[in-house]
Amino acid sequence: MLTRDVMRSTTRGFERYYNPVVGNAVRLDTNTNVLGSNPAAYEFLKHPVDGLDGYPNTYSDNLRDALAGLYGLERENFVAGNGSDEMLDLIFKTFTEWGDMSTIPVPSYTLYDYFISVNGGKTSFVDLTEDFQLDVDAMLKPKSKIMLIPSPNNPTGNTFRSKDLEEILTNFDGIMVVDEAYAEYAEDSMLKRVNEFDNLIVLRTFSKAYAMAALRVGYAVSNLNVAGMMNDVKIPYSLDKISELAATAAVKDQSFIERSVSMVKEQRPLLMDGLRKLGFEPFPSDANFILARAPIDHKVLVDGLKEKGVLIRDFGSKRRTENCVRMTVGTKELNDMLLEKMAEVIDGC
Repeated sequence: MLTRDVMRSTTRGFERYYNPVVGNAVRLDTNTNVLGSNPAAYEFLKHPVDGLDGYPNTYSDNLRDALAGLYGLERENFVAGNGSDEMLDLIFKTFTEWGDMSTIPVPSYTLYDYFISVNGGKTSFVDLTEDFQLDVDAMLKPKSKIMLIPSPNNPTGNTFRSKDLEEILTNFDGIMVVDEAYAEYAEDSMLKRVNEFDNLIVLRTFSKAYAMAALRVGYAVSNLNVAGMMNDVKIPYSLDKISELAATAAVKDQSFIERSVSMVKEQRPLLMDGLRKLGFEPFPSDANFILARAPIDHKVLVDGLKEKGVLIRDFGSKRRTENCVRMTVGTKELNDMLLEKMAEVIDGC
């Protein structure tokens, strides 16, 4: 029998990503849009799509044109592909050599280190400050080729200060990637500033506010020079025709995004208040989820909710998020149900 020694050395320690048995459980663990499928995309998918015998557009020009119109940029500022995960992988394939160092803050998105390692890189982990903001000097200290910064940050939920991002961009010799997966819910964004900096890449996804996670659509935005390099390296045809056209339809109808963002901004403080009344310590959030320190053991809470048909995400065993859990902000009905089930689990301890 083959052992794991047959694997590439940088991947032998990998473990499978979070993959719970869902059944009929209510999912408040993935931060997708609780209002359901994107209406414009869903309407598009109800009709037959011609030309399934041919390849999709090589670089998803229809979608890139729609995004350019939405943000006031050019088509060639955009790189579109199979989720923002492909964009992360593409960044390392385009700009790093085997053994290059990349810097990521702690805590942040758990898959960053995966993409660094699978591309033969090394990771420098830099702790955020006590209020989960960037320690600029510490972030700049490692001699890195790539810096990955999610804003709003996952799992903490807060955006990073614009002045800190600008200071890093100005003083960093490598490429800074600002992952804005949840930016529709926040006030600040670096997307429209990509032409100001020659080393800035912004990532976006259709999986969260756009409610299209099943179709796996994401994109990168940068200045024409950097985006051009990425498109030269990107796998041709990586975004299928159906997903591209559904995403294009969604971009052209922003009413669902506006409704989704409005719901989160209304319900987020109410859910935080409800959590505090149960003894949680919720952290400030600019996203559609909340990280909170639990009043009982994190595993007992998560397992107890699972038994009651509700899934939330457990971060309680990770550094800097000890005994913390993360939950998606739902509708009033979903939030009330979540708080009720939490109270039952807590009272049962």
